[in-house]
Amino acid sequence: MPFDDLPHAEFAFPGPLRDKLVAAILAGAKTTTTALALGYERAGEPLPQVGDRSVVVDSAQRPVAVIETTDVRVLRLADVDLRHALDEGEGDESVAGWRAGHEEFWHTPEVRAELGDPDFTVDDDTLVVAERFRLLHRVTPGGDGGTREGA
Repeated sequence: MPFDDLPHAEFAFPGPLRDKLVAAILAGAKTTTTALALGYERAGEPLPQVGDRSVVVDSAQRPVAVIETTDVRVLRLADVDLRHALDEGEGDESVAGWRAGHEEFWHTPEVRAELGDPDFTVDDDTLVVAERFRLLHRVTPGGDGGTREGA
């Protein structure tokens, strides 16, 4: 499966959080992710679609895996369910814990700058994109950079 033409999937910003999320994807613990619908709107990007494939990149922008979207829901933040929260693979054991961590991230200066709104905050009615994906391939390091192993 060639992946040079696939879009990049960047989880969080480069650094410790991205490294943690990428490791969870590679370990099979992370099979969902949540993004602000407003982020797609402000970036002029289409929402993910079932069947979309993308290359997960690490903090150094190196390809590490190929994932495929298997489900996409746009819902109110208050309507995110426990299964989705657990499947994010970040160790949360409740929706409240999951939400607290996500609110902390979405209220960072980096996210607010990306959205172009220094005062952005979320509430129960904030629309989020709840995406489920499956790991198709791990990209093995070294070699020609294009070698893959099955997930």
